[in-house]
Amino acid sequence: MSKGLQRRLLLLLLLPLFLLALLNAWFDYRSADSAALQQDRQLLRLVPLLADSVVAKSDPDASVLLLLTAPPVDEFLSARPGLSAMAVVGLDGSVRAGSDWLFGVPPTTREPAFSSEEFGGVTYRIVSQRVQTVAGEMVVRLADGSDPRQQWLRLLALKVLLPNLILAFAGFFAVRWAVGTALRPLLDLRDALERRSPRDLSALDPDTSPDEVRPLVVSLNRLFGLVNAQAQSQARFVADAAHQLRTPLAGLQAQVEAWAQVVEPHGLRGNSALAPKSSAPTAITLGADQVLRLRQAARRTSQLANQLLALSRADARSASMQPLQRVDLQQLCEAVLESQLDAAMDKNIDLGLDASPVHISGQEWLLRELMVNLVDNAIKYTPTGGHVTIRCGQGPQAFLEVEDDGPGVPEAERRRVLERFYRVAGTAVEGNGLGLAIANEIAHVHRSQLELSPAGNGHGLRITLRFPAE
Repeated sequence: MSKGLQRRLLLLLLLPLFLLALLNAWFDYRSADSAALQQDRQLLRLVPLLADSVVAKSDPDASVLLLLTAPPVDEFLSARPGLSAMAVVGLDGSVRAGSDWLFGVPPTTREPAFSSEEFGGVTYRIVSQRVQTVAGEMVVRLADGSDPRQQWLRLLALKVLLPNLILAFAGFFAVRWAVGTALRPLLDLRDALERRSPRDLSALDPDTSPDEVRPLVVSLNRLFGLVNAQAQSQARFVADAAHQLRTPLAGLQAQVEAWAQVVEPHGLRGNSALAPKSSAPTAITLGADQVLRLRQAARRTSQLANQLLALSRADARSASMQPLQRVDLQQLCEAVLESQLDAAMDKNIDLGLDASPVHISGQEWLLRELMVNLVDNAIKYTPTGGHVTIRCGQGPQAFLEVEDDGPGVPEAERRRVLERFYRVAGTAVEGNGLGLAIANEIAHVHRSQLELSPAGNGHGLRITLRFPAE
């Protein structure tokens, strides 16, 4: 983590410095180029004045010229001692007046020609032009060694590259130190997390972290809280499940023990050596109430196991990760009605359906489990000859609803009946207290919750699940 962030920060900080150095060099060159153009114009202005400075030949038979330099030319030469020169050259390339090192082949045209030449360790900007003088056609040359464009190229390494390279190296070590120091709290946080026990889910102290790291610490604390809450929920679930399974299993064991005592010969339990070897099988006579209690205990145990499995599968934290699908609520209600019709007929309950076409995005198998639990609860608590109605439709929101005319749930108990293994005191109907808990978990998966209210006739219970708008 540290190396990755260090590389990124070094790259992001040093790359702009490198680009700024290149930009600075480009601006320096443009500035020198602009100054050089101004210098070229000055040299061109002095060319005709230098041509007019030739007054005559000093001797008709000699090649030396007589010069009377114009004041601007004198000013140009005196302002740059050692960095300026002038010459009048004949068409044969020989110097007639001025600096001897400015000899050379004359231009082929009368247009001014610029060139660069090094002499005495100085790079000169030279302008040459063929002109007509009183002594005939000549070539005048002016040289300027203070041309910033020429000097810029020579001093590039000293004045531009070297300072920028030193700045880059200094910046590299400074940034590396600064990044390492800035990342120290993050590395300390990493070390603290690595040293933790898997069971240690206590919150970290956000006040000891920098402002930039504090949101990460807060998020970690939130994650620790969720994991801790889930672990505690699982622990409570296992404890409650073990408690609830104890009752039906104890009933089954009691019945089996009673039958075993009848089968075993009187006074020979636990001592098979004293039992008659040729004894005939003992017939057992069971009363109808014993068989019914046994069947009830077996059914309750099977139902509890199925509900525990459904509750585990409907856990909101895991089920919410599964992909959603398009669900036809009307078709779902019709399927649930068909599956619960026999149970309703056994109690002479009018199981009705009031469904309108509506589709939502959800998990069909979980919604079917929800409706089966709600309808099963309604049939159990509705007295013989009562009514249970399944509804679905589209109001402001799509909804599923189950209404019965049973005893209902007091308002003070409506929130608690959604908890696992909770049953209203004094309830005579057998149950495990998991049906509504499973339905509520499924509602959370669909980003909603169950709404419990009195039925429309004033008594009974209406349970509604409203789906959020897509």
